[in-house]
Amino acid sequence: MRKIVQTRIQWIILFGACLLIWLPLLLMAAAVFMPEDELLWRYLSPLGIGRAPVRAALIPSYPSWEALMELLFHSPGFFVMFWNSCIQVIPMLLGQLLVGAPAAWAFAQFSFPGRRLIFCLYVLLIVLPFQVTQVSNYLVLDKLGLLDSHWAMILPGIWSAFPVFIMTRSFQAIPKSLLEAAYLDGAGKVETFFLVGIPVGYPGIVTALLLGFMDGWNALEQPMAYLRDISLWPLALYLPDIVQDKAAVAFAAGAVMMVPPVLLYLNGQGELEEGMGGYEGKE
Repeated sequence: MRKIVQTRIQWIILFGACLLIWLPLLLMAAAVFMPEDELLWRYLSPLGIGRAPVRAALIPSYPSWEALMELLFHSPGFFVMFWNSCIQVIPMLLGQLLVGAPAAWAFAQFSFPGRRLIFCLYVLLIVLPFQVTQVSNYLVLDKLGLLDSHWAMILPGIWSAFPVFIMTRSFQAIPKSLLEAAYLDGAGKVETFFLVGIPVGYPGIVTALLLGFMDGWNALEQPMAYLRDISLWPLALYLPDIVQDKAAVAFAAGAVMMVPPVLLYLNGQGELEEGMGGYEGKE
């Protein structure tokens, strides 16, 4: 009887925690289908443009597709910023794979002077917040003449330390027997990396790229600091620009913006859990 009670209490606690996470998403999904008038008397009083106190609802009183239609068919700026995000994030992830994976393999499998010190510097860069290195990044990009271009967002992301850290821990978990078997079969160090390291460390690589995508897709401070040309802004800067005058479109844009991260998470959930699980097991 006591176990049943404990189980029910645990379920209630977990349900409450899940509700705290899902409730804002459900409210936003409902707001996407609300007309402008309904939003005015439900949600917009904190912005000073509402007509009544906040009255949240999970079901619209008068469902409407007007906000989605305006966003998808009458908002060219949205698509410009959407493709800007793709142009900035996809090359950054490819660069993280090409640069970070070999670096992580070297940290995990090779011994060389200063390896521990360099890896500690990587960890230090992860701990430091973005604001600490923002000025130095700005100065470097300015000297290279890359400010106000897509490269200002791509290059700093390519050399991010976090993907290297995640992939290093994944490569360290590879059994030594697999590596020894590859060497006995005549594989060199480069061949072992491609034939053993990448296939076996695949969950860690996917984990690093997924987390890198989330960080790049939702980047806000970096484009505000490095991009002055509005035509280069990513999608994350589209939402603050329309909240004041087109709240319904803002809710619709927020919902559409969540689609790529959600789809990637659903398709890479297993690798993400395995990659993070392998990291915890290594600890």
